[in-house]
Amino acid sequence: MVATILPASVLFACNLNRVRSPMAAALLARAHGRRMVVDSCGLIASEGLDPFAWAVMNELGVDLADHAPKTFKDIDTVRFDLIVSLTPEAHRHAQARYPGGVALECWEIDDPTHGEGSRDQRLDAYRAVREALRARLAARFPIP
Repeated sequence: MVATILPASVLFACNLNRVRSPMAAALLARAHGRRMVVDSCGLIASEGLDPFAWAVMNELGVDLADHAPKTFKDIDTVRFDLIVSLTPEAHRHAQARYPGGVALECWEIDDPTHGEGSRDQRLDAYRAVREALRARLAARFPIP
């Protein structure tokens, strides 16, 4: 079996830092928090955490209540070994801003905020994003 080398620090980036990137950061921190630095940011600072993101993460016992959305400008990105962009826009920004020295990956994850329907249907869309993130994280950052 080949051992997986985990990065020491990972930054998740998306557009607003209020749904996908904080969810990904919280899930990875829960699994590997003592072994790596994990944070998240967006291209634009939004107004607080999305309440549906909070609700579906809370179902797993992951509390996002203290999350405050931030941008690339608010983060010392030089300290990160890997930046995982969850939108093409965030990936293009990371590529332009960090042309070398930082590993970049792009995981296009659907934006559940565009969903319509009842509250339960919208929560299901957020759960689908949460589970897509969990699957990508488990594949990329296996627990040793």
